Amino acid sequence: MPDISASGQESDVGALWHPFSDMGAVERDGEFVIARGDGVHVFDAEGNRYLDATAGLWFTNVGHGRAELAEAAADQMRSIAAYSTFGDYVTQPTVELAEKLAGIAPVPGSKVFFTSGGSDSVETAAKLARRYWVETGRPSKRFVIGRQKAYHGMHYAGTALAGIPGNREGYGVLVAESATVAWDDVEDLRATIERIGPENVAAFFCEPVMGAGGVYPPPEDYLAGVRKLCTEMDVLFVADEVVTGYGRIGGSWFASTRFGLEPDMVTTAKGLTSGYLPMGAVLVAPRVADPFFQPDGGVWWRHGYTYSGHAAAAAVALANLAIIEREGLLDEASRLESTLAERLRPLADHERVAEVRCGVGALAAVQLADPGEAMGLARRLRAFGVATRAVGAGGLQVSPAFVMSDGEVQELADSIARALDA
Repeated sequence: MPDISASGQESDVGALWHPFSDMGAVERDGEFVIARGDGVHVFDAEGNRYLDATAGLWFTNVGHGRAELAEAAADQMRSIAAYSTFGDYVTQPTVELAEKLAGIAPVPGSKVFFTSGGSDSVETAAKLARRYWVETGRPSKRFVIGRQKAYHGMHYAGTALAGIPGNREGYGVLVAESATVAWDDVEDLRATIERIGPENVAAFFCEPVMGAGGVYPPPEDYLAGVRKLCTEMDVLFVADEVVTGYGRIGGSWFASTRFGLEPDMVTTAKGLTSGYLPMGAVLVAPRVADPFFQPDGGVWWRHGYTYSGHAAAAAVALANLAIIEREGLLDEASRLESTLAERLRPLADHERVAEVRCGVGALAAVQLADPGEAMGLARRLRAFGVATRAVGAGGLQVSPAFVMSDGEVQELADSIARALDA
């Protein structure tokens, strides 16, 4: 068990400005330097080993240290690392990855728009939703709606859509034509659409399982209810699967498939490459894509990124998806769904724990009775051989790589229990 007070892996802080961080505290206490990873473990600069409870940041679905993915990147970079996909330019792995994703997309015939990550994917979907309605003759449909507790990345549209007030503070109005509804109430969404007017609402953004907001599985019948409502109101349904996509939901590539949602768009990233290179993708159902793919042409969507369809990232993504298929990791994520629930739920009996949220995918959160203790406990867990972080309002994030064994899940649960006792 590492002793973080003596190991010396916490470094002095230099020029780096950490995301989502109290930099004064980081300056005071030092950085926690991760030197390498192997499977479900990461190692600090002193060689101490930690169970990686978060799979990096929800993304290392196949585990750390996969030489096959490094080799895929190197092989591609030896020929050409990247090239623009603007206009008619493309590289072969980008074409192959688009076809692969179209083949596993929740809606057959989907088109694939590549991005550099999850925030890009959400921004892309928000812009495309508005532009779609312009192209179909209903330009007043501009409002985008999100849910309380939701997280949709940190670009303008995603920050406005998200239901985490602290992330919006200090910026003024980001997207005027946006609204937030209760995270668990279909009728609140209905009332909001009716208040704004269906003729003014472009899209509803929905995480099938809320991630960064605290790991909240959907209430029974909620997803079916909001999907049906969006169809009735002629509002685009956007499934944000940046966290749940590429197997984390368990048993399926996407939560949208597992729950039969048939979304108009799916925003993805993270598990697409297991984090080995940055990449995201938006899966666009035929209904939304068709106006932009007319054979007579003439419709430009002036949107995209320098690294849309990055060749080396696409090669890594193809290799990553091949590992998931070859090793049956969709089924392993289903196993983790059951094991996490079985081994973590007893923690709810601890006096310092309010509840354990789990049971849908390889995802869980241990919610503390005093939310203010979460960040300190996450840090303290390093002394018990676990790397994790606080999530939502006082939870501990659990989202391991799909290769975590049942025994390692038990080790994780035991370590959390000992840290709670300490």
